[in-house]
Amino acid sequence: MDSLTLENRSFEVRNLSCIRDDRILFEGLDFTLNNNQVLLLEGKNGSGKTSLLRIICGFREQDAGDIIWCNTPIKDSDFFAEMAYVGHLDGVKKELTVVENLKMSLALSVAGNYSIEQALDKVHLAGYDDSIVQSLSAGQKRRLSLARLLITRNSLWVLDEPFTSIDKEGIKLIESLMHEHICAGGMIILTSHHDLYLHETEVQKINLSLCH
Repeated sequence: MDSLTLENRSFEVRNLSCIRDDRILFEGLDFTLNNNQVLLLEGKNGSGKTSLLRIICGFREQDAGDIIWCNTPIKDSDFFAEMAYVGHLDGVKKELTVVENLKMSLALSVAGNYSIEQALDKVHLAGYDDSIVQSLSAGQKRRLSLARLLITRNSLWVLDEPFTSIDKEGIKLIESLMHEHICAGGMIILTSHHDLYLHETEVQKINLSLCH
């Protein structure tokens, strides 16, 4: 596997606000993320963590503010081609095989550091190539969703509770993959109730419960 270093990128949120059911989840939110940086979103349930990730990924509109990728509004940039999202749901097609899922992801993106075979080995799914996803355990489906990150070349990973359904061994694996991505010049925005250990990588934190 040849290591690919990601190009310099910047991601900026300016004065962002989100309202749901006439209730302000957060407002006036500002932050900047650059290469080799991690941002952990914290806050009590209902503070808007998942809503913020969905806004970043373009699944819903913000109520105010701007999201900027490399000094350009995300809708006018190549942001969505350079961003990868793993949410509460694993984002895989249960009626397809493991390899068919990864081939579909690869067809829609630029190839990354890992081949499909290498990615499956990395996430401990080697030998499951032809398994129908429906037959996998919850933890295995989560590992498959992570394999999608490895085979595609994305600067920004957006992860909503990536450690869900993962055992201790899986947690260490995910942390190692995150560390590898950051060392290659990547960026990560995530929510997690798990204490992160990313070696010497500094993790920035924003508590959305305080952004009112």
